[in-house]
Amino acid sequence: MSFQTILITGATSGIGFEAAKQYVKQGWRVVFTGRDQERIANATARLHDDAHSPDQILGLLCDNANAQHYPTLVSDIRHNVGTLDAVILNAGVFHPGHFSETTQSELMTTMSVNFTGPAMLLQALLPVLNDPCSVVYVSSIVVERAFPTASSYSASKAAFEAYANVLNLELAPQGVRINYLRPGVTATEIQSKAGMSEHQISELNASLANLPLGRMLEPTEMLSSLEFLTSSSSLALRGAHITVDGGYCL
Repeated sequence: MSFQTILITGATSGIGFEAAKQYVKQGWRVVFTGRDQERIANATARLHDDAHSPDQILGLLCDNANAQHYPTLVSDIRHNVGTLDAVILNAGVFHPGHFSETTQSELMTTMSVNFTGPAMLLQALLPVLNDPCSVVYVSSIVVERAFPTASSYSASKAAFEAYANVLNLELAPQGVRINYLRPGVTATEIQSKAGMSEHQISELNASLANLPLGRMLEPTEMLSSLEFLTSSSSLALRGAHITVDGGYCL
């Protein structure tokens, strides 16, 4: 059986997992990464429930911030699936903190995972990208709107978009296009990983009641935009962004 093949980084939960599930349902072969073998195995088992064939799913260990993982990832992709028709660079972290209290180490950690990691991973993937190949970077509305305690996160997301705008010029002869999804406040593990309690997450959701959508977004509400950006319908797009924010930036 012949599949279109997509790589989704950081797909053991949240937007990445829901995207992997959707592409599996649509008959794509899905390669996904995570930083923990147990979580990768759990996600693989859940994805198999929607698979048309066991060959559709390949979960691989890769820490976005660890360049030593990239050669093995690329080798496994080449050996198991050959080449990629699309890539969703989804893995990321959010460590909130006031600028006056931010350490260099904390800033570099955020930049490493959200900017340097996906940039250098994309470079490592160049030999296994098809012509054409769609690359989608999961960015954020922080590129459009400033939020207190999000300075490092904002810088990392904006940095990749600026970097990738140049890559769109350099990689055009290879048929690679890069575009951006900018989610608004979305209910994923990123809140708890940032140190928020269940009560604080509930308060955050309640604070959005006056927005047009009136609540936090769900990961599944990103899927139609991702599908468009990875489809042939987006062949003419380069450096474009789709903002899915429930009206936050209005």
